[in-house]
Amino acid sequence: MRLSSVFSWATGAAFLLALPTTMAAERVPVVTSFSILADMVENVGGEHVEVTPLIGADSDAHSYSPSPGDVRTLSHARLVVFNGLHFEGWMARLLETSGYNGTLVTATDGITPLMNHGHDHAAQHEHGEHHGHGHDGHDGHDGHDHGTADPHAWQDMARARTYVTNIRDGLITADSDHATDYRANAKRYLDKLASADADIRQLLSNVPTETAVITGHDSFGYFAEAYGLRFLAPEGLATTADPSAARMAELVDVIKQQRIQALFHENMTSPVAITQLAEETGLSVAGTLYADALAREGEAASYIGMMRHNAKVLHKALHETLADD
Repeated sequence: MRLSSVFSWATGAAFLLALPTTMAAERVPVVTSFSILADMVENVGGEHVEVTPLIGADSDAHSYSPSPGDVRTLSHARLVVFNGLHFEGWMARLLETSGYNGTLVTATDGITPLMNHGHDHAAQHEHGEHHGHGHDGHDGHDGHDHGTADPHAWQDMARARTYVTNIRDGLITADSDHATDYRANAKRYLDKLASADADIRQLLSNVPTETAVITGHDSFGYFAEAYGLRFLAPEGLATTADPSAARMAELVDVIKQQRIQALFHENMTSPVAITQLAEETGLSVAGTLYADALAREGEAASYIGMMRHNAKVLHKALHETLADD
C-alpha cells in the first residue's frame, strides 16, 4: 500500500473515531432549574441538546442553595430554562453572578396562576406569609416567599402545554438551525401530554369531588383543580419550615371531621409530619407522590410518568377506601 493511501486511511479513521466527540460538542448546552423541566427540554430538544438540571431527581428545590459549580455550569449554557412564579428565588442572583447572556426561558410565561387555592379554605395556609421563593430573597422573612401565586403549574397537564411551547420557542431562538426538529418534537410531545391528560381524567373521573387527601406540602393545587380532588398539607407552598403544632392539631381535627381518605408521603419532603398524622389519627399512609422532582428511576423518572404514577396511586388509595365505606 502506498504511503499516501495509508495516510488517507489513517486520517479517515481518526476522523471517524473523533466524530462522536465532535457531534457531542455541537449539542446545545441547556441548563434547567430542576428535573421536571430537564425532562421537558430533552423531549423537545432530542439529540440536539445536552441538558443539565441544577436540582436533580428526588431533590428539594425549596431548600436549594446554588454552588460555585452552578455558576460555571450557567456560564457555559446557551439556553437556561426556569419555572418562574417566584419558584426559584435564587435564580436572578445566580444569573447575574455567572454573567449569563444567552437565551432565557421562563416556562410559566403566559400561564394564569392559581392564587391562594381559594377553592378550598382548608388549603389556604401561610402561602405568602412564611414560605416560598422570592425573586431576590428579600421579600420574605426567610428569603423565600411565593407571594400569593402557586408556582406548581406543571401539576396541570393542560398548563404544561404552555411550558412545552415556551421551551420550543427558546430552543429555536438559541439554535435556529434545528428549528424544524424542535417544532416536530414539540408536536409529538404535546400529543403525548394530551393523551396522558385524557387518561388521568378518565381514571379519576369516578372519585367524588368531596374526597380529600393530605400530602407533605401544598404543591397539588393545580392537580386538584384539573382532576377534581382536594389536597391538604401540613406545610405551605414551600418546605423550608416545619408545620406548627397548631397546624398539625388543625389537620388532626380536619381528618376526623371531614372525608379525608388517605395520607401520602412526597419523594422530596420529610416524612415526619405525615407519619405523625398517621399515628395520631389511625389513617394509613397510602403511598408516595411526586410533586417538585422526578424519581431517580422507575415510572416517575419522566414528567408524563410522574403524572401517571400520581394518578394511579391516588386512584388506588381512594378507590379502595371508598369501596370499604
